[in-house]
Amino acid sequence: MDFALGGVAACGACFFTNPLEVVKTRMQLQGELRSRGTYRVHYRNVFHAFYTIGKVDGLAGLQKGLVPGLLYQLCMNGVRLGSYAIIESAGYIHTDGRVSAVKTTLAGAGAGVVGAIMGSPVYLVKTHLQSQSTASIAVGHQYKHEGMIHALRVIYRQHGILGLWRGSSAAVPRVSVGSATQLSTFSSAKELVVDLQVFPDNSWLVALIAGMISSVVVVLAMTPFDVVSTRLYNQPIDHRGKGQLYKGFTDCFSKALKKEGLTGLYKGLGASYFRLGPHTILSLFFWDELRKLYQKLR
Repeated sequence: MDFALGGVAACGACFFTNPLEVVKTRMQLQGELRSRGTYRVHYRNVFHAFYTIGKVDGLAGLQKGLVPGLLYQLCMNGVRLGSYAIIESAGYIHTDGRVSAVKTTLAGAGAGVVGAIMGSPVYLVKTHLQSQSTASIAVGHQYKHEGMIHALRVIYRQHGILGLWRGSSAAVPRVSVGSATQLSTFSSAKELVVDLQVFPDNSWLVALIAGMISSVVVVLAMTPFDVVSTRLYNQPIDHRGKGQLYKGFTDCFSKALKKEGLTGLYKGLGASYFRLGPHTILSLFFWDELRKLYQKLR
């Protein structure tokens, strides 16, 4: 049940934030390995990206990759949040009755690694589908998938089972950093809000405020890893399944830093917050409320 509650909570958040994920993906791929001023800017900011995608690709373009996005959330966050809930219920994140920053960070990172590995194939497909667009506003490499099932079949047929896990070398540090930051700050912030006694006992506002605090820290820590992850998943590959732009996580990180500077690793920061912020807040809020509801019904 812990796994199911975590997955359902994340899927609920995904319905609202998937358009922001599309915008974030496009902005992170824009000007890939190009110095500022040497490429055409299709998406000037979050709001301009929304307008441009909606105008050129249609409103459906803003929900590209929704199906694999939901499946990814169900799989990755089901495992991640479910594992963390079990660890928390067993009392392993506390020291002398208080939340331990070290223990929550380690528990969150460990849960994130397992979730990232399991969800990597559908995240790969989601990234491909979300980057696909009309030629006039296209950024990054353009795959020609017709949908999630078609994409999985094509990748498996061309590159075998291991091809479905291409890019997972970036997914593991991305999700482990994000998960460790998110869950440790959420647990600590929730405990702090409870100690302040601003809200009544078991108020839904406690989880909401803790999620808002967590979201800011998550975006700042996770965005460089998110940029690298998006580019590794979306890069073109040769007949052997090897990336044509990057050899792996470290190579992508160093090339982006050299060619685009530190700002290149924070491309789409605004879009990242508008996506990761609400997603963090909503998923943690839904997760906390569903767990409390389940405990009442038991």
